[in-house]
Amino acid sequence: MITTVVPARLNEDKTKLVLIDQTQLPTKEVFLELDDRERIFEAIKMLRVRGAPAIGIAAAFGLYVCANKIETENYAEFRKEFEVIRDYLATSRPTAVNLFWALDRMTARFDKEVGKSVSEIKVALLEESEAILAEDQAMGKAIGEYGLELLKPNMGLLTHCNAGGIATSGIGTALAPIYLGHEKGYNFKVFADETRPLLQGSRLTAYELNKAGIDVTVICDNMASQVMKEGKIDAVLVGCDRIAANGDTANKIGTCGVAILAKEYGIPMYILGPTSTIDMSTPTGKDIEIELRDEDEIGNGFGRRTAPEGVKAYNPAFDVTEARYITAIITEKGIVYPPFGENLEKLFK
Repeated sequence: MITTVVPARLNEDKTKLVLIDQTQLPTKEVFLELDDRERIFEAIKMLRVRGAPAIGIAAAFGLYVCANKIETENYAEFRKEFEVIRDYLATSRPTAVNLFWALDRMTARFDKEVGKSVSEIKVALLEESEAILAEDQAMGKAIGEYGLELLKPNMGLLTHCNAGGIATSGIGTALAPIYLGHEKGYNFKVFADETRPLLQGSRLTAYELNKAGIDVTVICDNMASQVMKEGKIDAVLVGCDRIAANGDTANKIGTCGVAILAKEYGIPMYILGPTSTIDMSTPTGKDIEIELRDEDEIGNGFGRRTAPEGVKAYNPAFDVTEARYITAIITEKGIVYPPFGENLEKLFK
């Protein structure tokens, strides 16, 4: 039975959001209990919780626990304060569409409860946030099963960033087929890009795969071409933060470079993610806003200076992989092949 750490959940009395602080991994497992908007905002912004699905779950639970603390029985006052919290949390990360999807879904549930008491609305918001978690866990298994259809025993697999259990709520997206294959004795050999500058591959992917007993080797980002050239890689599996209507995909910075290399070496490039990351209102990758993060993450990451103090650094958190480099997009509803413009739309009909 696969077990992973659930990165975002409620505490036992359902009054606080519980997060594993991913900035402390892999050396420490620190759990945070949060119930105020500023600390929840900070946790999302500073990547204490990260991974598009996990961000959505944290936002939904965060909105609920903050709304649950509003001390009024007046509907109009409660609605106004709810919207203030929602809009504030929405400004924490601009690229991951799951953040907005989850907040919109909580708002839609609120709208369905018009005419009910504030207490009843709070119960409905709790139900909706818990449903988002449960659906995400089922989603990961479905993505894993579809993804495993494309893989064979003893394959070498390359990953970038972290799209596993701690990026979602169960067995992940891009790592889900690896977990399911491991259960079946597929003997995968995983190569995890370290993923500069925040090392989500070496700190997080290697942490959870190693903990599960899966063969994982960490490589520097600039080693991907070499391991491909040596024939060690049979497929690339990565997650996604936003997929445009034409199939262009935003994911952690460095993903596009991996995709270009995979194309050159004839290696399939698979994007794995829930349909909630597909944004049909965004025509192409050029329309995706790319988050720029603090320059110090590059030159002084993890408290160790690796660049001269005062030197400029450019730190986009994501890049966009154009659809032409993508072999297939794997969702909980099935495997989507090109032309993505047509076939992604079919998922929503």
